[in-house]
Amino acid sequence: MAGPWQKLPPRRGHDARATGPRDRREGAPHADAATPRDPAPRVPARRGEEVRLHGLNAVRALFQARPEALRKLYLTQARVPALKPLLAWCVANRVGYRVVEEADLNKLAASAHHEGVVADVLRRPPLTLEAWLAALPAGPALALWLDGVGNPHNFGAILRSAAHFGVAGLLLPQDSPLALSGAAARVAEGGAEAVPLVQAGDSASAFATLRAAGFGLAATLVEGGDNLFAAKLPQRLVYVMGAEGEGMDRNLAKTCDLTLSIPGTGRVESLNVASATAVLLAQWASVINFPTI
Repeated sequence: MAGPWQKLPPRRGHDARATGPRDRREGAPHADAATPRDPAPRVPARRGEEVRLHGLNAVRALFQARPEALRKLYLTQARVPALKPLLAWCVANRVGYRVVEEADLNKLAASAHHEGVVADVLRRPPLTLEAWLAALPAGPALALWLDGVGNPHNFGAILRSAAHFGVAGLLLPQDSPLALSGAAARVAEGGAEAVPLVQAGDSASAFATLRAAGFGLAATLVEGGDNLFAAKLPQRLVYVMGAEGEGMDRNLAKTCDLTLSIPGTGRVESLNVASATAVLLAQWASVINFPTI
């Protein structure tokens, strides 16, 4: 039988009545799964401040890194055992959740690839370039400048590789529309919470600031650059990645310190931006012997 949201103790400013998909009461965790406490009142999110995530590892990573960002949770009955700690936290902190049907999740995620869980969460605001640099420890550091990357699946794959290889930040140029989406977070498999986004501003000012902080800038070209595997890579490096399809802006490439290409057989025109990023990150990690495990 369908019913309303899992009943939780009311909190100030919260209307327990819901208008989303209906839940199944059978098998839903009881309210005594954790001891409720009285958290500080939540400030309602403004439009655009929330993002709907889906995917098991994406939601788990959010819970581990920023549980306070969780606003609503939807899951199938089959996912209850795997998400018991998260559900207990929801009870303790009066965050609504629902056990729903697979078809409901398909609608909520606008995808069948939700892996049995969907969450509405607050976006993590991007850092300024100055704040990011101030928090960066001394020593080797790797960052990515994403010039024109827009496909959410490519973005998610880049986030996953960036998390694996310890990338310190993804730098977004001025007016970049790139932002985390549910599809990108799912493809990232938890990597979206491990790599900060940085609003870096216009390229001329940002590149000067990065150089002053000891970074070299390497333009990545489909062809015409130095062989990646023979190049001397600096320990503090920003790979400047071009857009899907048209690749790197040649005028932007001219302002970089290095131009690099990934050699191959020539049997295909090039790697896509996500695959190329993984190769570039692996080469830098191997050159400086950076631990990834």
